[in-house]
Amino acid sequence: MDRIKFFALSGSLREASYNSAALKALAQNSPDHIDIIIGDISQLPLYNPDLESEFIPALDKIKSELKSSSGLIISSPEYAHGISAPMKNVLDWLVSSYEFPDIPIMLINTSPRATHALESLKEVLTTMSGIIVDTAYVSIPLLGSVLLDGDISQDNDFHSMLSEGLDRFYSEVTKT
Repeated sequence: MDRIKFFALSGSLREASYNSAALKALAQNSPDHIDIIIGDISQLPLYNPDLESEFIPALDKIKSELKSSSGLIISSPEYAHGISAPMKNVLDWLVSSYEFPDIPIMLINTSPRATHALESLKEVLTTMSGIIVDTAYVSIPLLGSVLLDGDISQDNDFHSMLSEGLDRFYSEVTKT
């Protein structure tokens, strides 16, 4: 199998975030031919078009990782029926970048009842010319559980759902 790299972003800044935990579990248990690099959006300033010409180290790192990746994995919470502010902020910074268009995207939802933000996120990503791989979508009911990244890896159901989604994502991205 061809070796591949995916870049992952969590839309939550919480230390005990289910979204971040799901991405960490996915990265820790990915097959040897798949590298998953988890980005950090916590250091991005609020989006301001006046700053687009300035060097912003956190943004530069995100763009660099995105450019060298074959796909993007996003797990983001829903707040008040909307996309989390940190996720929307990073997407606003990337909207005019040349690294984003046509990148395949896998979405993970850690709260199956969070459908409003998911639909909003899909709309924004599609508008930005991202390619959402619907067959790779994973919805795992972590909200209300006490599981974190290590625990998710040990839970056979959650581990299987994440692994199967990643396998489908890999298959779609590597189609020739």
